[in-house]
Amino acid sequence: MIPKCQMAWTLGDFYRRTYQLACPFAQLLRCNNSYIVNYVTVIATQKLDENPAQFGIFFDRNRLRTIGRGPTVGFPIMTTMTVKSIPAPPGPEYNTLPKLLRGWADRAPGAIALREKDFGIWHELTWDGYRTRVAELAAALSRRGFGKGDVIGLIGNNEIWWACAGLAAHTAGCMSLGIYRDTLEEEVGYLASYAELSAVFAEDQEQVDKFLNLSHQLPNLRLIFYSEPRGLRHTGDERIVDIRTLCQEGRGILAKNPNRFDELTDATAGDEVAILCTTSGTTANPKLAMLTGERFIGHVVHYLEADPKTPEDEYVSILPFPWIMEQVYGFGFNLVAGMRVNFPESEETAMADLREIGPTFMLGAPRLWEQIAADMRARVMDASRLNQWIFNTLIERGMAAVDEGRRDRLSETILFSALRDRLGFERVRSAATGGAALGPDTFKLFLAMGIPLRQLYGQTELIGAYTLQDPPGGEMDCDSVGKPFRGSEVVIRDPDQDGVGEIVTRHPNMFTGYYKNPAAFEADMRDGWMHTGDAGYLDKAGRLVIIDRMKDIAVKADGSKFSPQYIENKIKFSSFIGEAVVLGTGRDYLTAIICIRFSIVSKWAEKRQIPYTSYTNLSASPAVYELIRDELERINKTLVEGQRIRKFLLLFKELDADDGELTRTRKLRRALINERYSEIIEALYSDVPIAHIDAQVTYEDGRKGHIQADMEIRAVSR
Repeated sequence: MIPKCQMAWTLGDFYRRTYQLACPFAQLLRCNNSYIVNYVTVIATQKLDENPAQFGIFFDRNRLRTIGRGPTVGFPIMTTMTVKSIPAPPGPEYNTLPKLLRGWADRAPGAIALREKDFGIWHELTWDGYRTRVAELAAALSRRGFGKGDVIGLIGNNEIWWACAGLAAHTAGCMSLGIYRDTLEEEVGYLASYAELSAVFAEDQEQVDKFLNLSHQLPNLRLIFYSEPRGLRHTGDERIVDIRTLCQEGRGILAKNPNRFDELTDATAGDEVAILCTTSGTTANPKLAMLTGERFIGHVVHYLEADPKTPEDEYVSILPFPWIMEQVYGFGFNLVAGMRVNFPESEETAMADLREIGPTFMLGAPRLWEQIAADMRARVMDASRLNQWIFNTLIERGMAAVDEGRRDRLSETILFSALRDRLGFERVRSAATGGAALGPDTFKLFLAMGIPLRQLYGQTELIGAYTLQDPPGGEMDCDSVGKPFRGSEVVIRDPDQDGVGEIVTRHPNMFTGYYKNPAAFEADMRDGWMHTGDAGYLDKAGRLVIIDRMKDIAVKADGSKFSPQYIENKIKFSSFIGEAVVLGTGRDYLTAIICIRFSIVSKWAEKRQIPYTSYTNLSASPAVYELIRDELERINKTLVEGQRIRKFLLLFKELDADDGELTRTRKLRRALINERYSEIIEALYSDVPIAHIDAQVTYEDGRKGHIQADMEIRAVSR
C-alpha cells in the first residue's frame, strides 16, 4: 500500500526526472515528434460519510489510449491525498459562492480546482491557491471602495483570471456582469451604461480600448483592470490598473489582516444578487436577469441530482463564460461538486487541448456539435474513395441502429472507438447540448458514435437548464429535452388540438427580476409562472418536446403550419452548410437563404481546382451552387411534401452577430433578417433568376461598409 505523504518534488523536478523514462515509452507507442508533458493531478472526492477518500498512484488506461501525434502528450499521474467531506449545500454555511470556495479550500487545499493552458503548458490552481487569488483581489477591491450595489464587468477569454475576478466581486459584495468578448463597442456601451458599471476586468488592449472610448458615456466607471499588458497605450492613465498590481495590494492587506477574506465572505448573504446575466436578446436588446447566490447554488444542486458530478470529473470550458450555462458549469459544478474546470489556450487550440485533458463531461451549443460533425466529414474528403465509402456506410449503419434503440457493433469496432479517441471523447460519460435546438440527424450521429449526448432546455431567468434527457439506453429519445428537475414544474398554456401551446414554468430558484426593468419582469412572470415564449408539448412519458419560438411558428398560404427551426437544423446537418434561414410564411412553398460553411466548401473547391478569392466569390461559383442543390435535394427526401425547399440562394456573406443577424449565442434574429433581406425574399418568390443587394456590413474592427452582390436563385427538385 502506498503511504499517504506530501509531494517532495516540485513540478519542474518531476518533469526532469521522468522525461527520460517517458520518451522511450512514447516512442514505443509511435508518438514520434511529440514532446512529453507530464502533470500531477491531485484527486479529491466528495463523500457524505465520515471516511476520507484515499487514492494510490496509477496510470489511467483510457488516457494512455489518447496518446498520438501532436504538440503535447499528457500522462495523468495521481498522488494520494486525504480529503475531508464537504456537506451538501445549500445551507447558511454554504449559501454563497465565496463560502463554497472557502469550504473546498479548508477541506481539500491541495486538490486541483482549475487548470489553464498557456504557451503549451497546463498550469494548475489548487483550491488553496484559488482562495488566495480571490482573497487578494477581493481585499483590494474592498479597499478601493467597491462593495454592495456596485456592478463589476468581466470581458475576455475563458481563463482563470475570469473565474477569480468574478468570485472576488461576489466576495466584496458586488454583482458581476459577464460581457461576450466579441461584443462590439456600441453594444458594450449599452450594457455598461445600463448596468452602471463601477469597474471592469478587461483582458487585453482590445477590450480596454472599448471602455476608454466609451468613458464619456460611463460616468460611474472608476477603474479598468487588465490581465494582458501587450499593446496597451494608456498605461499612464490612473483609471487603468494591472490585475497583478491589484493582487499585490491585496497581499499587503492580507498580511496585516489575515482574516480579511473570512470577514468579507461572512458578510455575503445568500439572498443578495450576485450575478447579472444577459438574456438571449433574440428580439431586442438583452435584459439583465438578477440571480442570487442562494438560488444559483440551490438550482445547481437540483441539476446535479439529474446529472451527478464529482471531484474526479474533468470539464473543458469552451463556451463563453457570460452564457448562463457556462457559469453553471464553470462556477456552479466546480464550487458545489468540485468538478475540475480546464481552460484551453485559445479558440483555435480548444479541440486539441480538450483531447489532452480527456474530459468526462462536455457541454456544447449546437454550433459546436455541428462544427465537430462537419470537421469529421471534411477530413474524410482527403481519404481514398474506398475509405470514404467505408466511413459513410458505417455512419449510416450506426445511425440506423440508433433508430432501433441499439448500438452497431461493427461500426463501433471499426470506426466509432477510433473517432472518440481522436476527438478526446473516450472518457466522456455525459455530454449535453443546449442554448438552441440541435438537429435530429446531428444528435443521432453522436449517439451512434457512443457519446452519451443529452439535450437540455432552460432560460437565463431560470438559471439555465431545468429539464434534461435521461441517459441514452434502451429507447432512443431524439425528440424531447427530457423531464424537469426536482422542484421544477412545466405546463403547456392554451394548448391546441395537438397539445401544442406555450411552455410556462416555475421552480423555487428562479431569478428575482430584471435589473432596472420591473415592467419586463411583470410581463414575463405572471402568477408566479415564467412565460418562456416557446412552443412545445408534453409527450405521454411526461417529457417536454420543443417546437420553436411561439412567434416563429410559421403558417403557409394553405393554413398548414411548419417550424423553420426544425427544417433549418435538418439542412445544417450537411457539412457544407453553415447556416440556413427557411422562409414561407403566407406563401405557397418554402424557400431558403443558405450560408455555406466556408472552411469546408473552400477545401472542397481546392481539391477540384475551382478558383476563388473570397467567401463572396466562392458562394457565387456555379459548382458550389450545384453542390448545395444536391445537398438540399438529398435533405428534401427526409422531409414531408409540404415542408420541402423549392428554391434557394447562397448569401454573399455569413450571418454575423456584429451585423445584428445573430445573437452572441448564435441564434437567428429572424425579424431583423426578414427586414434586412426583404428584397432577396421577394426575389425568391418571383420569377427573376438573380437577386441583387446593396447591404451594409460591419467589419471585425467595428468599421462599417457596403457590399453590392448579385445572387443566383436556383430551384430544387422535390
